[in-house]
Amino acid sequence: MTTTQAAQTAQTARQTSAPHSMRAITQTAFGGPEVLRLAETDRPEPGPAEVLVRIHAAAVNPTDVWHRATGGLAGTGLPPVRLGWDLSGTVEAVGIGVTLFRPGDEVFGMPRHPVPAGTYAEYATSPARHLAHKPAGLDHVQAAALPLAGLTAWQALVDTADVQPGQRVLVHAAAGGVGHLAVQIAKARGAYVIGTASAAKHAFVRSLGADEVVDYRTADFAETVTDVDVVLDTIGGAYGPRSLRTLRPGGIVVSLASPAEAALAEEAERLGLRAVFMAVEADHAGMREIAALAARGELRPHIAEILPLAKAGVAHELSQSGRTSGKIVLTTGL
Repeated sequence: MTTTQAAQTAQTARQTSAPHSMRAITQTAFGGPEVLRLAETDRPEPGPAEVLVRIHAAAVNPTDVWHRATGGLAGTGLPPVRLGWDLSGTVEAVGIGVTLFRPGDEVFGMPRHPVPAGTYAEYATSPARHLAHKPAGLDHVQAAALPLAGLTAWQALVDTADVQPGQRVLVHAAAGGVGHLAVQIAKARGAYVIGTASAAKHAFVRSLGADEVVDYRTADFAETVTDVDVVLDTIGGAYGPRSLRTLRPGGIVVSLASPAEAALAEEAERLGLRAVFMAVEADHAGMREIAALAARGELRPHIAEILPLAKAGVAHELSQSGRTSGKIVLTTGL
């Protein structure tokens, strides 16, 4: 038997032995965390250019809470909906045309965003190029915490703002899921990083590499922070207009919370600045960059809570409380 034949036989055996059903979190109505239910459902099968992943861990993100409560972006579907985009796991089977992975590979990624990917489950399919090989130095819980928040920070700071060594970067909510990774990515790019956070979280934000931390409860960052090149606004509302006051000429505010209002963009342009809204996208190249940072020890997620899949509702309660630092992760036990 040739090596190719042996690999094909092993793949067929793996697919044959895999269960045809799985446990997944589903919801049949929009609402609070109580609408999330653990159910037995059919295991999906990979289509062309897709892989089937046996999920070990899946992270919870604020966008999950939003989609659970309201349905999220138009066109993402009506109940029943399966939530979740972050995953880390093992390739169970591959579809026709996949060359990047084979069964048994450990992978992590953010499939299909903003279309629901259903990673709050024991299995999920994903376009192969929405994933990357999991760094050996991360366990599945750590790896699951990186994709959506890490890609968001990377695409905002690198692809959109093109942060350069020596620039000054202001990260709002620097202890949050996106914020704590953004601090590390900006530092890896050689930036001087300023974060906003409550006083209780200052030590944590400094441990990530932040050069300064501003207590937003006792100080007005718009009055105390100056000469900034890039602002990452993860909060929205008045933070966008106030952040303009911290920028030097040519600076940029990248908003993740809501599309920049025309008035804000116009005011930024009048001042010789920029204000843009960014939505995260599935990104194989970005995932590889994040994996490389993690492999070099320059990017590590902070895990606030680890819960079993059946506790997804509890995870959402914690997420929407706004009091956690870092990421909340669900595990499947597989």
